[in-house]
Amino acid sequence: MASGEQVQIMQLSVATDLKPGDLGAALNAGWRDFLAHPKYGLFFAAIYVATGLFLYFALVERGEIQWLIGAVAGFPLIAPFAAAGLYEVSRRREAGLPLSWKSVLGALLGRGDEQLLLMGGLVFIAFSFWLMVAHGIFAIFMSGSNLGADWIDLIYTQDGLMMLLFGSVIGGAMAMVFYAVTVFSLPMLVDRDVDVITAIVVSIGTVLKNAFTLMVWAAVVAVMLLLAILPFFLGLLVVLPVLGHATWHLYRRAVARAD
Repeated sequence: MASGEQVQIMQLSVATDLKPGDLGAALNAGWRDFLAHPKYGLFFAAIYVATGLFLYFALVERGEIQWLIGAVAGFPLIAPFAAAGLYEVSRRREAGLPLSWKSVLGALLGRGDEQLLLMGGLVFIAFSFWLMVAHGIFAIFMSGSNLGADWIDLIYTQDGLMMLLFGSVIGGAMAMVFYAVTVFSLPMLVDRDVDVITAIVVSIGTVLKNAFTLMVWAAVVAVMLLLAILPFFLGLLVVLPVLGHATWHLYRRAVARAD
């Protein structure tokens, strides 16, 4: 539960005193959840890894480098939704409830009101929109390049570096908006009977009221996911579950009922 000064939003209260120490505590709790029930974390992470590898090899095989760069850069955007089942594992472990595949997989369908599925649709739309934006940026800067050459070499050309710079600015801005929208809304939809709009409002409000700490958390997540993706996505088998469980505990620290 949240402690310290709180600001009421609808029927919820949002902590305004999150500190970097809370991030370490969340990661420690996430690591303990993963060790306690590794099969769930490995299952969801394996699906995410398999999807990433399929996208990578399919696009490389077809020579679709203009889509590959955007897909790799935007792939972490769908990580929060991929972690929905992990939130349920942490919720049940915290509450002392029994765990089963039926209960954990059932959490992916939401609480019977289709709100979580609606959020999943929004996540997919956001990822698709980013792919189109990234493709457009690639086309602007690399239209005169020989795409038959080694794509790594293309990145180190002047046009390639400009593309990365411009794409990083645009992508970073989009990622921050997406982060604010999803970081607490998804665990909230697993946890409580709220609608998507309420969950998004609370998530954004929490980020705005704890901007520094939650920007640090965003950086931690981004760096950990990036490092985990580099060895053919295999690092995600551990990193994704730990971050998923940790996000649940950070949500529980940040958002409480205003009872």
